[in-house]
Amino acid sequence: MGTSPIESRNQVSAAGVAVVSIAFDVPETPEQMYERAAYGLQMPPLDEWETFPFDGEMRPRTLQPPVEREEPRRGAGGVDCERCSRADDEYVWTDERWRLHGLEPAGLPVVVILESRDHFAEFGDLPDDLAAELGVMLARIERAVRSVGEIGRVHVCKWGDGGEHLHWWFMARPARIPQLIGSFAAIWADVLPPVPEEIWRENLAAVKAALEE
Repeated sequence: MGTSPIESRNQVSAAGVAVVSIAFDVPETPEQMYERAAYGLQMPPLDEWETFPFDGEMRPRTLQPPVEREEPRRGAGGVDCERCSRADDEYVWTDERWRLHGLEPAGLPVVVILESRDHFAEFGDLPDDLAAELGVMLARIERAVRSVGEIGRVHVCKWGDGGEHLHWWFMARPARIPQLIGSFAAIWADVLPPVPEEIWRENLAAVKAALEE
């Protein structure tokens, strides 16, 4: 597969002008993407981003070339999966199909993770009934986290490049602090000092109570 576009055919428009149709090799391979992007990195307009947590001179890190294959995620295939092995009493809330885990105190008022009880790796692996139920669960937990009070927004996030067991993050942004608005809230969670443990426990208790109503 080449890296250059291929001229596929020439056409003549109604105005008599030759139109060249170009076909590109798709999908772009990781190697092609690396060759195209490695020496074209650019800095975004950080000085315009009032929510960016850091200040001072910065530059992009060097883009590393593709690897032969990605490392397996933790708990791949359900083998030695930490989430599968946890007991229910380690969770804020559980039912027969879902479990909600509360992270240790961080800079945000509440950070909880929804997990499927059974081991699935991707969205598309969920059976249809569980996938349909997921939408209801996401809304229920968002409401429960928001019920803690003084929450400006609840960010619902999905990454999944660390542990394989399917899970979703709920990150509560404090109200009325505009600098914490947006996607950088996940970074601010590590920049801000941790919420005092007694407040953290009360917040998780409020989430649990809302889910049990």
